[in-house]
Amino acid sequence: MRYLYKESSPELTVAIEAALKEDWMLREKLEVLKSSTPELDTVIVAPRMEVIMRVMDYARKTAVQESVPHH
Repeated sequence: MRYLYKESSPELTVAIEAALKEDWMLREKLEVLKSSTPELDTVIVAPRMEVIMRVMDYARKTAVQESVPHH
């Protein structure tokens, strides 16, 4: 992944490129990764519904407790 995003060190880049010249399976795997990177770049992170429901339950309970007059 670092190689695809051009974040690998110069030494690692040279080693990967040498390995790619020698290993067709590695080239295939690299092509699969290349084709999936646009999807990885557009992934949207969102909380799970369970987390949202817990927050909403907490908010409801807190609102009810605050609306009850204290004597």
